[in-house]
Amino acid sequence: MRLDLTPYRRSTIGFDRLFDMIETNSRATAENYPPFNLERIAQDRYRITLAVAGFTRDEIDITAQQNLLLVAGRKDEPKSEGQFLHVGIANRSFERRFELADFVLVDDARLNDGLLVIDLVREVPEAMKPKSVAIRSGTPLSAVDAAPTVDQAA
Repeated sequence: MRLDLTPYRRSTIGFDRLFDMIETNSRATAENYPPFNLERIAQDRYRITLAVAGFTRDEIDITAQQNLLLVAGRKDEPKSEGQFLHVGIANRSFERRFELADFVLVDDARLNDGLLVIDLVREVPEAMKPKSVAIRSGTPLSAVDAAPTVDQAA
């Protein structure tokens, strides 16, 4: 199934990144290795847990860029002296991409008992946070009264 967002692209401004992300994810194959959980642990805190059994810290790379988190595991071919009769444990390289919202940053990453836990935090800059505006009484200043005079500008 192909998702066509052309009608929406024509009638919206500034949503290109969102539409690109939706189209990319709709084309992506259903790769499910390694399995992972996403959870919200607080209002502005999130956690990604990936099951990476058999990988060491040296075999996993985490790269955080603007709006993208890339987790990659590089595994060499297993060196075994015996002959496998059945291979049921996945032991292959992987690459997982997570699209991040604006101002979401990696706070911590830990590997323990085959689980890679990545904590994320959303830190909105102070200048972009909503601010309460005090309401005063009285008549509003006119544009002439509000403009600085030459004496005030100096």
